[in-house]
Amino acid sequence: MPDKIRCRVLTGPTGAGKTELALRIAEENRWDIICMDSMQIYRRMDIGTAKPTKEEQTRVTHHMVDIIEPEASFSVSQYRDQAEAIIRELAKAGREALFVGGTGLYLEAMIHPMAMGSAPANPERRAELKRLAETEEGKKALHSILETLDPQTAERLPINDVRRTIRAIEVTENTGIPFSRQPAREEDSPFEWTMVSLTMEREKLYRRINQRVTRMIELGLKEEVAGLLRDGVPEDAQSMSGIGYRQMIPCVHGETSTEEAAEEIRLASRHYAKRQMTFLRRIPEVIYLDAEDPGTEQKMKEVMR
Repeated sequence: MPDKIRCRVLTGPTGAGKTELALRIAEENRWDIICMDSMQIYRRMDIGTAKPTKEEQTRVTHHMVDIIEPEASFSVSQYRDQAEAIIRELAKAGREALFVGGTGLYLEAMIHPMAMGSAPANPERRAELKRLAETEEGKKALHSILETLDPQTAERLPINDVRRTIRAIEVTENTGIPFSRQPAREEDSPFEWTMVSLTMEREKLYRRINQRVTRMIELGLKEEVAGLLRDGVPEDAQSMSGIGYRQMIPCVHGETSTEEAAEEIRLASRHYAKRQMTFLRRIPEVIYLDAEDPGTEQKMKEVMR
């Protein structure tokens, strides 16, 4: 085994076509796929997460899919620890993996393993911050607290990302060190990373996102959300804050129409794609390939090999 275990990543904004390209390349090279998506970890949440189908998971072995119930919480550090364990087990068996997905915090945690989740939670402080965030003005006030403590983290976290904002405040207050400057592990990373991001002209990407949301509605996203709520998944669960789910909850309650919810999902998805592209530009090692270039698949094979 080499000194460092080689790890490959296919990332990029939502809707850029990562799944099918990843399947073809992983299947050809007999690699496993490790999903790098903060929503696909949840069971029974299939439509709104654009989760790989059963047929796709039969073609290539997938990891980090359907690993927890929607009621449960899951941290970035938990993802990192479980994904690292999978990499090592595959390496022992002489197998390799391709990370596929667009959750930037997961990617960052893997390639720059920081002590980002090591500070213990403070239940009283967390409850206080959650109460503050119950209104739109409260969310802005919460974000202002983080901006004062750690402007760098506040810049990359949107106001509506209450959970991560609260965690960043907790870590900063508990350790006295801004979340963005939490100390790195002392040992070198045992992994060597090759990262490719798909790119696409923005207007085309946005059209694909809009079409994808329409397809999710047709497949029964509203019914999926209604079923989760009937099964007792709390509306404020971490899983239900995901794009597609939080916008559909009022629709299930009859407060908005399906098309109004769909338009909110389209808008939120486009904004998310923009944030993903901004996030990736901060990682200088990422290699960019045009998703619409006929030669992209061959170029990616060359880079990955």
